[in-house]
Amino acid sequence: MRAAIDRLLAGQPTSSNGSLTVVALAAEAGVHRMALQKRHADLKEEFYARVRADTHQTPEVERRLRKEVVRLKEALKDSRAAEATSRHRAEQMALAAAVLILREPLGEDQSDPENVVPIRPPAG
Repeated sequence: MRAAIDRLLAGQPTSSNGSLTVVALAAEAGVHRMALQKRHADLKEEFYARVRADTHQTPEVERRLRKEVVRLKEALKDSRAAEATSRHRAEQMALAAAVLILREPLGEDQSDPENVVPIRPPAG
């Protein structure tokens, strides 16, 4: 396994595409990717540490995860903004409903024509 790490870091792959990923490491070492991830997690971490130290670059999986974190933070920010807007609208609607209820005369519905009393001019 360490020989596979050495070949990848030297840029001399024999059984993979040469990328500095766990998939390429597994192919280079001739093991299944899940076996590398589960049974040889220590070697996977050693590989990533050496990628950082030897090449001064961030492993591909870490770059993808960092990009995903940025995307998720943006989505969360947008979601919180939408929630605040919805909450503000709901508060405005509740306030408007309360104002309308207070302005409506008790026991009378002025929109009902049967409740309208005609005004007659004084006799005389």
